[in-house]
Amino acid sequence: MVDESDVRRSRKAGEAENPRVEHTGSVWRIRGLTAARQVLQARHATTQAGFTAEAIPQGFFRHHPILVSDGPLHDEQRKEVARFFAPAVVARRHLPDIESRAAAFAADAARAGGTCLLDELALRFTVEVTRGIVGIDNSSLDGMCRRLVSFFNQPPLDVTKPDYGRTRAQWARAAFNALVPIARFYLADVRPAIRARRRNPGDDVVSHLLAEGYSTADILVECVTYGTAGMVTTREFIVMAAWHLLENDELRARYLVAGEKERFAILHELLRLEPVVGHLYRRVQEPVEITDGGSSWTVPAGDLVDICVRQTNTDPQAVGEHPAEVCPGRTMPPGADATGMAFSDGAHKCPGRPLAITETDRFLLRLLGHGPVLVQAPTLEWDNLIEGYILRGMRLRFPAAGAADTENTEDSCPR
Repeated sequence: MVDESDVRRSRKAGEAENPRVEHTGSVWRIRGLTAARQVLQARHATTQAGFTAEAIPQGFFRHHPILVSDGPLHDEQRKEVARFFAPAVVARRHLPDIESRAAAFAADAARAGGTCLLDELALRFTVEVTRGIVGIDNSSLDGMCRRLVSFFNQPPLDVTKPDYGRTRAQWARAAFNALVPIARFYLADVRPAIRARRRNPGDDVVSHLLAEGYSTADILVECVTYGTAGMVTTREFIVMAAWHLLENDELRARYLVAGEKERFAILHELLRLEPVVGHLYRRVQEPVEITDGGSSWTVPAGDLVDICVRQTNTDPQAVGEHPAEVCPGRTMPPGADATGMAFSDGAHKCPGRPLAITETDRFLLRLLGHGPVLVQAPTLEWDNLIEGYILRGMRLRFPAAGAADTENTEDSCPR
């Protein structure tokens, strides 16, 4: 165990002082891990309510996007994408490419000299790896990175309030800020990929969707989902994990000499403490029974459940003593993931979990192997859409840069 009073970075004021199960009107806020899992595992009794899912008209897409679909359709979609993201597939098919790209990105950064912004480097790495698996690699890497990041320029929203708590002006701005980046993403990235896969299908997600008869609009939305929910969120965790490891000499030394199983345990524990997505929302379609300690409740149909991930993941009744400290390999409740609710649970458990952890591990292993020094800690902000953290400005300096480069603050990451 790492002896620190509180190693969480993504803490919000007052979040630990609230009740474990809180019921206000038609909104239920769950902060206990056991009750949260009961809601998420209530198969077909709840539907996706996060990520503005309920603002998407049913029937608008021939195939509802996997992130917001539910029921038999969602089950079938998950079964199909397992061929690209299952642990065995990641290890057998994707790992060699992940390792080679991680080594190349880290080596280029170390050779560049001067200092490097880790959030930019991590974004380019995650996009480069994942876009090949998805099948949208017929365009500029740097251009795709810019277009993906632009999706997150959205006005505030509150899923627990009618109309998401937005005014008409905010909805108009949200539509503009979403449609323009999506149009650019389609023209520059998705359309060239679709044309290329129609001529020469590959073993990737876009080729699979084309074979299944997905429309262009359906494929575009799935690509947006994989880009924002996969590539960009993994980037945030890479930066967060590197921040922890670079400021904790003991943990970093342990990570660098450990085998894969132990390294994964360290990353799982860091992600339990620092989940990228802060809240999970479900709309109850059939009454759901939940229990916490000696109390029980029935959540009626129509109510909204807000699962507060940072609190569920540090629930002392579930994760044990010192819940806010790093303890790789800590004992979790039977069936609970080592990352808590960081990848959700039940029907909507993130299928990209194996890929995200493997990407993060191989990149950090190679990067930290070059002995970077943390010159500037990142600033921490919050994203409204996923209710998660944004880390920017984390600057590293590599020993190879030499003493003369100590004062050099120019971004020298490879392009």
